[in-house]
Amino acid sequence: MTDLEALPRPASPRRAPADDLTVIIPAYDEAASVADTVRSVLGQTTPPARVIVVDDCSTDGTGELARAAGAEVLRPEQNTGSKAGAQNLALRQVRTTFAMAIDADTTLAPDALELLLAPLAADPEVAAACGFVVPRHVSSVWERGRYVEYLLSFTFYKPAQDYYGTPLISSGCFSAYRTEMLVAAGGWSERTRAEDMDLTWTFYQRGHRVRFVPEAVCYPIEPHDYDFLGKQLKRWSHGFVQNVRLHWRGILRMPMLAGVVGVAVADAVLASLVYLMVLPVLAVALSPWVLLAYLVDVPALLVPVLVAGRRRGEVGRVLLSFPCFWVLRLVNGVHMLAALWREVVLRKPLLVYEKGH
Repeated sequence: MTDLEALPRPASPRRAPADDLTVIIPAYDEAASVADTVRSVLGQTTPPARVIVVDDCSTDGTGELARAAGAEVLRPEQNTGSKAGAQNLALRQVRTTFAMAIDADTTLAPDALELLLAPLAADPEVAAACGFVVPRHVSSVWERGRYVEYLLSFTFYKPAQDYYGTPLISSGCFSAYRTEMLVAAGGWSERTRAEDMDLTWTFYQRGHRVRFVPEAVCYPIEPHDYDFLGKQLKRWSHGFVQNVRLHWRGILRMPMLAGVVGVAVADAVLASLVYLMVLPVLAVALSPWVLLAYLVDVPALLVPVLVAGRRRGEVGRVLLSFPCFWVLRLVNGVHMLAALWREVVLRKPLLVYEKGH
């Protein structure tokens, strides 16, 4: 039994879900955004019972701003070293049936909280639920690339995964959990650099369900320059490789999850090899016309993104941002291949959590 499991827990929920929810916001040097996040949570159509901000030894007044905005603030004696560590610190104080984790640079649509809690309240087998993610700012090349990437993921891939009962990740920036199941899983693990993926796959292997709720929308601040983007992609890429190595035996015992992870591996690895190595070599060896292969899947990718953009009244933004998605795609590939090389070939895993929005 873990320390978290030893804590007293509530019985099955009897009250309205929002009255039985604690929101955890891990924060390190988030003075520019944490107050907006807290106010967004407290201003929901169904506010939570508690909002706990973990001020992880910030140096910029994050804790004071969070407290002034209406949150409870926890501050450890020393930095926990990762988002997972900060969230677990707050989890020890959770006594509600449901817990939610939101990044300190993320705001919510006014009804996002109650919509995200609905599948948890309706089905006791659901351990986690995640929402739709849309970048709050869309101006730089990297923000525009991420905007298209998210529209594609959350309007095409994620709904398909949810239909078959296996969303690949319950996104770390905005997810709700059944506290009892979260605690039984050990909270957010620090053994990989992608704690949200690790937790999601752990839930599946424990026989629990995870749901995607497209109507519950959140707005994180995405990397606006390459410095932040590089840190984020390095963590995500290494975390993906680490989780595949950690969970592959359990994944193979679940055909649907194995299929979803297999597609993700093919897209992350094989597509990166083709885009960054195979096509350029063939273009030099055979003909420059080979480079037209980069455009083969443009219609398949553009259509769902345009549909999503039309629903949001943002067709112009989609068309302007779509070329940036190709730039981001190539950068994603570079980071994924670098992570594979270091994790698998050199056996030098990424052990330090480096902050990047």
